[in-house]
Amino acid sequence: MTRPFVTVNCAMTADGKIASISRTQMRISSPEDLARVKAMRTASDAILVGIGTVLADDPHLTVKGLTREENPLRIVLDSQGKLPATARVLDDRAQTLIVTCETCTKTWAGAEVLRVGTDKIDLNALLTNLQERGIKSLMVEGGGEVISSFFANNLVDRYCVFVGSMIIGGRTAPTPVDGEGFLQPLALKLVEHKRLGDGLLLIYEP
Repeated sequence: MTRPFVTVNCAMTADGKIASISRTQMRISSPEDLARVKAMRTASDAILVGIGTVLADDPHLTVKGLTREENPLRIVLDSQGKLPATARVLDDRAQTLIVTCETCTKTWAGAEVLRVGTDKIDLNALLTNLQERGIKSLMVEGGGEVISSFFANNLVDRYCVFVGSMIIGGRTAPTPVDGEGFLQPLALKLVEHKRLGDGLLLIYEP
């Protein structure tokens, strides 16, 4: 493979939502699934999220107990440079790469910036760059528009979704794969499933 192996990982409610209509962060994963996610992060070379996830949740994107050198590379897709200087992904717990469009000139202290694509971020160019850095495994954690973009560009090798035992409803509540949608359904193959606490983990491949 000439690019990193891409795993999309997310948790959704039993009615297919990843957050409430206000996009408020909530815990959907069971303790058993959280342990699985920690192990997956530890085994990944890089973790990627979109700017929407950072603005809504302000995550560290690190694994507790690992050093700066041991933690995966943190990647934030931020085409227009909206990432605030106070975001926790800019701390010194791990290295950070901010990916913007070529027209964005913003920089951030403590982070490297990669500018690829004109109107929107060029994901293929990004993955080529990551491959050149020695990144072999990339974990994409959201949000829905970012996940949709990876699927639309045929860049997903594995899709892991934990289904939690709750429903929150909401016509406008975000789902794991948002964006404009696809003209034709994207076929997936269920390769594994297991119960984790009070929820179910489903693992698909294209």
